[in-house]
Amino acid sequence: MSAVNDTQFNSAVFFLTGIPGQEDIHLWISIPFCFMYVISIVGNSVILFIIKTDPSLHEPMYIFLSMLAITDLGLSISTMPTILGIYLFNSREISLDACFTQLFFIPSLQCIQSSVLLLMAFDRFIAICYPLRYASILTLPRIAKMGLVCVLRGVAVILPLPILLKRFRYCRVNVVSHSYCVHNEVMKMACSDITVNNIYGLFTKLLTMGLDSLLICLSYLMILKIVLNITSHAECLTALNTCVSHLCAVLLFYTPAIGLSVIHRFRKGSSPMLEVILGYISMLVPPLMNPIVYSVKSKHLRVRIIRVFIK
Repeated sequence: MSAVNDTQFNSAVFFLTGIPGQEDIHLWISIPFCFMYVISIVGNSVILFIIKTDPSLHEPMYIFLSMLAITDLGLSISTMPTILGIYLFNSREISLDACFTQLFFIPSLQCIQSSVLLLMAFDRFIAICYPLRYASILTLPRIAKMGLVCVLRGVAVILPLPILLKRFRYCRVNVVSHSYCVHNEVMKMACSDITVNNIYGLFTKLLTMGLDSLLICLSYLMILKIVLNITSHAECLTALNTCVSHLCAVLLFYTPAIGLSVIHRFRKGSSPMLEVILGYISMLVPPLMNPIVYSVKSKHLRVRIIRVFIK
């Protein structure tokens, strides 16, 4: 009996879902998805290329932006095969191993991106509150160590999630309501006690996005306190203007992610369509909009991008 169960476990698959009730027009829906992926990958790749090849952009703010672009590329690549597979080829099946791989890369990249957004808030805090010490505090070796800590934190915190899920047997309805694997949904399909997974999943959210968003808010409160003490109105607006791009990136990342997390935890009575839409927004919109927002708001970056395409 044990051998039969092991065979069922190893050969099990999950079925991913597109937009409910819109199966007849999946091919048409794939067009905007393809467009968003192309813009995301090209936009973030251009940002990385410009920053790498232009020595004048080898500054802390742009180095942190390159880290953000890398995580955006990672998120796009992690979700693209399953989302486009559903809408272009109606390929809904995903094996356990592929699902667990996605369950590692997507949350860990989100955790790393949350850490990078925190580092960018710290960068703005130092630039505005301690401008004379900016270069001495944010040195290249120190930035490299910060980036390494972000990666190690994301891997260390998220790695137990797929490991804990892999030891379960799955006997319930194996249909995921998203176009990619989501920890909370896969966890609830297990025919075992999931208390540990539930507690640890909540712990990871609080330790990563919860803590990071709180520290970002605190940094901006201190920035606002310093800026309001500036007597010159023009200098005050200039200081605040340097934060606009980062604030947009923070809102684009945290708003749908936190909303989706709340729905997954307290989904009783919530609209399935709202859950699906928030899922797509959290995965597709930040990688799409971040390079656009930073290109528009950063004059130095915009000028260099224009030069590349004009040549």
